[in-house]
Amino acid sequence: MHTANSSKIEITTFVLIGIPGLEHVHEWISVPICLMYLVAILGNCTILYVIRTEPSLHAPMYYFLSMLAISDLGLSLSSLPTMLRTFVFNATGISPNACFAQEFFIHGFTDMESSVLLVMSFDRFLAIRNPLRYNSILTNARVTKICLVFFIKSMVLMLPFPFTLKSLTYCKKSQLSHSYCLHQDVMNLACSDNTVDFFYGFFVALCMMSDSVFIALSYVFILKTVMGIGSHKERLKALNTCVSHICAVLIFYMPIIALAFMHRFGNHKSPSTMILIADIFLLVPPLINPIVYCVKTQQIRKKLLGKFGLK
Repeated sequence: MHTANSSKIEITTFVLIGIPGLEHVHEWISVPICLMYLVAILGNCTILYVIRTEPSLHAPMYYFLSMLAISDLGLSLSSLPTMLRTFVFNATGISPNACFAQEFFIHGFTDMESSVLLVMSFDRFLAIRNPLRYNSILTNARVTKICLVFFIKSMVLMLPFPFTLKSLTYCKKSQLSHSYCLHQDVMNLACSDNTVDFFYGFFVALCMMSDSVFIALSYVFILKTVMGIGSHKERLKALNTCVSHICAVLIFYMPIIALAFMHRFGNHKSPSTMILIADIFLLVPPLINPIVYCVKTQQIRKKLLGKFGLK
C-alpha cells in the first residue's frame, strides 16, 4: 500500500469508505443501491430509445432531454463500479490513476448536467415568450451545436483535474470520505502544496453555481411572461410545461445546497449524514429524472405506452 520515496512514505492506494458505523449491513444497503442504479440506467436508456425511434420527438426540447439522459447515464456509470465494490464486495482499495479518472468523469458529467438544465430553462423561456418563432430560433442544427459546445466545455473544464492531482504527493492519509473519488476529497489527502488545485476547484464550483443563478433568472423572466398572459387557463398551461424541468433542477441542486449549508453552519454535523446526502446527489437525479419526464411529458408517455402496446 505504501512505497518509500525520498525519505517519505508515498501512498500508492487510496481507501474508499461506505457509510461509517454501518459496515455490518453494507451488503443489505447494496440491494437498494443496485436497484436504484438498475432503474436509473434502464430509465435513461428508455428515454434515449424512445426519442431516437420516434420522429415526432425530434424537436429541441427532446434533444435537450436526451442530453440530460446522457449526463445521468454518465454520472451513474462513473460512480457505479466503486460503489458496488465497496458495498457488495467490501473492496475499498483504488489506485490513484483510477481515482483521478473517476473524479474527472463524475465532475465532468455533473457540470454537463448543470449546463443542460441551464439551456433547458432557456428553452422553456423561449417556448413561452416566443412560441411562434420557437422552431425558427432553435433549429435542429443549432440545438446540435449547442449540445456539442456544452459537452466539450464540461470535459475541457474538468480536464486539468486529473493532471493537477497527479502532480501532488500523497504521503500521510489514504482514506477518502466516500465510496467514489471527488476532487476536493482527493486534494485534501495531499501532503504537498495544493494551492493550484484549490483555486481551480473554486473556479469550477463558481462556474457551476453560475448556472443555478442563470436558471433562477430564466424563471423570473418566465414568471413575468406568464403573468402577462390574460387567460388563467393559458397561464396554468404555460407553467405546466415547466414542471418537469423545475423538478429536475430541485432534485439536482437541493443536495448541493444542503451540503453547503451543513459545511457552513453544521457545528456538529454527522459524517454519515454528509455521506448520505452526497450519495443522494449521485444516485437520485439519474433515478428520478426519467420517471418525472415520462410521467409529466404527455408525448413521451404516449409513445412509451405505445411501445408496450398499452395505448
